[in-house]
Amino acid sequence: MKQREPPKIPFSMEMEVDKISNLPGHIIDKILSYLSLRDAVRTSILSTKWRYKWITLPHLVFDNQCALLSSQDQIAIKNKLVNIVDHVLLLHTGPIQKFKLSHRDLQGVSDIDRWILYLSRGTAKEFILEIWKGHRYKLPASLFSCQKLFHLELFNCLLKPPPTFNGFVGLKSLDLQHITMEQDVFEHLISSCPLLERLTLMNFDGFSLLNIHAPNLQFFDIGGVFDDVDFENTYRLSIVSIGLYGNVGYDENIPFGSPGNLIKFFSHLPSIQRLEIQSYFLKYLAVGKIPGRLPNPCIELNFLSVRINFYDIEETSAALCLLRSSPNLQELEILARPEEQPIVYEALDLQGEDPYSCPFNQLYNIKIASISGVKCELDFIKFLLASSPMLEKMTVKPSSNDRGWELMKELLRFRRASVQAEVIYVDP
Repeated sequence: MKQREPPKIPFSMEMEVDKISNLPGHIIDKILSYLSLRDAVRTSILSTKWRYKWITLPHLVFDNQCALLSSQDQIAIKNKLVNIVDHVLLLHTGPIQKFKLSHRDLQGVSDIDRWILYLSRGTAKEFILEIWKGHRYKLPASLFSCQKLFHLELFNCLLKPPPTFNGFVGLKSLDLQHITMEQDVFEHLISSCPLLERLTLMNFDGFSLLNIHAPNLQFFDIGGVFDDVDFENTYRLSIVSIGLYGNVGYDENIPFGSPGNLIKFFSHLPSIQRLEIQSYFLKYLAVGKIPGRLPNPCIELNFLSVRINFYDIEETSAALCLLRSSPNLQELEILARPEEQPIVYEALDLQGEDPYSCPFNQLYNIKIASISGVKCELDFIKFLLASSPMLEKMTVKPSSNDRGWELMKELLRFRRASVQAEVIYVDP
């Protein structure tokens, strides 16, 4: 009996297989770098040349894409994730430059300690750990011996370095969110990273005094509950976003002769270019003496975003001081902080404010949002329009349509120092 011949692969398909097989090594590496770890492993079936290519990947990312888990059993999920990471690390050869562990079902398991110990013996430069479920994961001592790190990102972790920890000498970027550590640990961590350029702090506990000593810091993004912030030797810091969550009380009795929070905050920020004042932080800045202008103006500040309670005369005064101290400001965003309107409040008198005494000669774009159209807000808008000869556009978006038509009529009546200024009303 004549044997049946296997079907022949079309010539065009053979050519395509050959093209994939004969790609240069650096092209294959580039392709793999754009794939998830799961898809990168699956390329091993393409050809012999691809079979073991993925085991040399320098970037290992274990996220939701690398493991598709349908089970609701937490033990099964945990075992599946652990097996995947163990299998990859067992087969991996070559240096690991980046290690990211971030799966929505990941909890702080003891197996993470093993993986971090394994990484500490290599030359990992980026380490990202995000624990999305369960209690704070206490980091093992081995993490603090990863002296090749230049980027460290932690979510839902407890930091308690060993006594021998002397900082990360090469770290340039630090991102800490939902973390716990003691006050002295925080201060030592920041001050012992001499090359630190970027610092992000979000939702932290265990410390409340933000003493920032970082001579190379350029970017600072923070949001949380804290009592005080003090910069020291941060003369390169140019981008700051700072939000104080919660309307907490402050000690209004600053010692006689001491500068207020506004002067203290800006005394070590001569290079500030972009500043975002969020939540209740303007209330913090308004504590203590508020000068007409800062002793040292913010010469390089070109973008300012500020959330303000217009019913608070101290906050309005602090905002005006900052505006007068920013001669090169180009873009301004003002967000009214919605609070219950007091029955009686003291409004800042801007009628006597001479717009020509301190014109905003570089300001060309203003955005104002969440206002309700009360007099203190309208007076502030009127002052800005009269003080900005180079203004091109002002966008106003109220919090509701309750007084929409009346607000538009008021805005159109205000005198504008700039003949080209366009006032745009945006429906909420």
